[in-house]
Amino acid sequence: MVPGTVCTWKPEWNSLPPDTRAKIKARQGLHHPGMEEVDIKDPVTMKSVPPDAKTMGGWFRTGDLGVKHPDGYIELKDRLKDIIISGGENISTIQVESVLFSHPAILEAAVVGRPDDYWGETPCAFVKLKDGCNASAREIIEYCRDHLPHYMAPRTVVFEELPKTSTGKTQKFVLREKAMAMGSLSKSKHQQTVRHLPLEGVIVAYLTALIFGCSITNAYCIISLMIIF
Repeated sequence: MVPGTVCTWKPEWNSLPPDTRAKIKARQGLHHPGMEEVDIKDPVTMKSVPPDAKTMGGWFRTGDLGVKHPDGYIELKDRLKDIIISGGENISTIQVESVLFSHPAILEAAVVGRPDDYWGETPCAFVKLKDGCNASAREIIEYCRDHLPHYMAPRTVVFEELPKTSTGKTQKFVLREKAMAMGSLSKSKHQQTVRHLPLEGVIVAYLTALIFGCSITNAYCIISLMIIF
């Protein structure tokens, strides 16, 4: 069977500017290097799919994200709900976990997103070490940085038993709740801006924000423009 591509028009695209809609339509049916949700349609699968899980046209939205290679091979990268978006970059938790599993001291691992005021989210790894093995959080982070782009490497490592279902599947929703409870790892852009200002600058920035009704970050930009001009 010759692999083919069918691109479904999404309702949310209707509100985009005309030139943006034209660009999207121009690449319909073409291969795309980014990750997209995988939809499937075949007689056997669709018989077992409830009606509310089908999209228009009878396609089944799997909830999996994948990429299509030039030879037509579709590689599944992660579940849509598990993907981490950090600084605008999509991070596959499966890819990070595969590197963690290759560490000689790690027995089990699961990665979820931890909220971050600056990046949006950062990877948080929950790991269980093998009996008799030792590894620090810093060592594991550096190991991941040696095998992954730095933005994909975990910023947080938690050592504990992983919660599982009766069938042995890791309960990521429990880990997400724990990561959420940790709060932000880094300072927000607003906090970073204020931190680098002298006391007089902070006072002026706050007064400017009150006068113009804007954020501290925007107030800092206004002050900079006033100094320039």
